[in-house]
Amino acid sequence: MNETIRVWDPLVRIFHWSLATCFAVAWISAENWDSLHEKTGYVALALVVFRLLWGLIGPRYARFTQFVRPPRDVLAYLRAIVTGHEKRYVGHNPAGGAMILLLLGLMAATGATGWLYSTPSYHDWHWIKEVHEFLANSLMVCVGLHVGGVLLASLRHHENLARSMINGRKRPPEPGDIG
Repeated sequence: MNETIRVWDPLVRIFHWSLATCFAVAWISAENWDSLHEKTGYVALALVVFRLLWGLIGPRYARFTQFVRPPRDVLAYLRAIVTGHEKRYVGHNPAGGAMILLLLGLMAATGATGWLYSTPSYHDWHWIKEVHEFLANSLMVCVGLHVGGVLLASLRHHENLARSMINGRKRPPEPGDIG
């Protein structure tokens, strides 16, 4: 079966890989290249603002209304993963939707504390730098969980989700899937 449907629009895909690149560059440049670190942090903040707007006005699968679920749905989905009975979602599953919110929030908070620390008024407030580093480390943990979730869902549902985030396409919903 080679039939696929368009799920991820080009702007979601460009956003995703651009934010991942910014985070990687900011992480790598944190200790030795302050200017590069700051610039990629500002680009990451701009990308988060874009994604928040796109989550309101973008196409179906980009919208928050399509994938943001209440905590009870996220917990039920996580329980279903443990038992191996989670349903396939054409868009983001409830755990993926929660992870998007967490990643966006952590990225925004990391960028905001980095900006705050870079200002002359707050540069001597070392606790801000500590919070910034804690948030960045938390973000790294969540990125690892995100990649693990993508790998698990790819294996369980027999589709390459990383490739879908490159070409925008997934197989159409089958009986029992959630479109």
